[in-house]
Amino acid sequence: MTTIPATTDHLNEIAQAALGLADSERIDHINSEHWIRYTRADEILDKLEYLFAFPRKHRMPNLLIVGDTNNGKTMIVNRFLKKHKAHDNIESDAIMLPVFVIQAPPIPDEARLYDEMLIQLSAPFKFSEKPSKKLFQLLCILEQTNTRMLVIDEIHNIIAGNLSRQRAFLNVLKNLCNKLKIPLVGVGTEDAFNALSTDPQLSNRFEPMSLPRWINNEEYWRLLASFELMLPLKKASGLIEPPIADKILMMSEGIIGEISNVLTRAAVTAIKDGQEQITLKTLKSLKWIQPSERNRPPL
Repeated sequence: MTTIPATTDHLNEIAQAALGLADSERIDHINSEHWIRYTRADEILDKLEYLFAFPRKHRMPNLLIVGDTNNGKTMIVNRFLKKHKAHDNIESDAIMLPVFVIQAPPIPDEARLYDEMLIQLSAPFKFSEKPSKKLFQLLCILEQTNTRMLVIDEIHNIIAGNLSRQRAFLNVLKNLCNKLKIPLVGVGTEDAFNALSTDPQLSNRFEPMSLPRWINNEEYWRLLASFELMLPLKKASGLIEPPIADKILMMSEGIIGEISNVLTRAAVTAIKDGQEQITLKTLKSLKWIQPSERNRPPL
């Protein structure tokens, strides 16, 4: 059992409690998923709540969440889902599915989209059936489950088709949401925004909200301070101090998922080597490969 230091002011209550765990359990705690609030995430969550409560009408507002890979899009959606989980209907045997999340098919194809949705719903169907029949089945199921929002992750997959197929696929999505009278939330990279921009009518229906990369400013320092509060290390690391903050930003290239990975690995190292704090030396010891370097062939 680890010895708890006299002063734990650098930690929040959960991290303070975790200090009493064995080192292996502290490492498990560090490696588990943690939610850290920041301004842009709160803004997107507020927008999702606004859309979720929007009264049904023919022309529903839609949202496009845009950001680099590993820059927090899925984490925000999952946070929203925790508040709107599927649940039993006490008045019937049906399962209520307030928010339906699917992944866009690898190519923009109407039939494959419906296949993915029906598979996700565990609904019986035949792949050979006409798309119109699958659509009718989907509409019936989603009405029964009182689905109020459709979220499509990896929506940038639409660029795998030519311009004609992209527009046809987006019209399929628009038609689906018009029939259901629910908002559509697309989640993807900047490629999705570029694809939507080719059609003024469609781009007008999707409000874009971006998750930019982090830069060295007060918002970034608050993020680092929040991370330090939840990492159960015995000593304060001073992550917002310029040398350490600059190093983390350089290693992560401003991507929040990478910032989290850097700090997680550094915190685990700090426990294993007994230093109990993240220092510049700790960061340099990680043998870290920056995201932009990972796709290059080894020398």
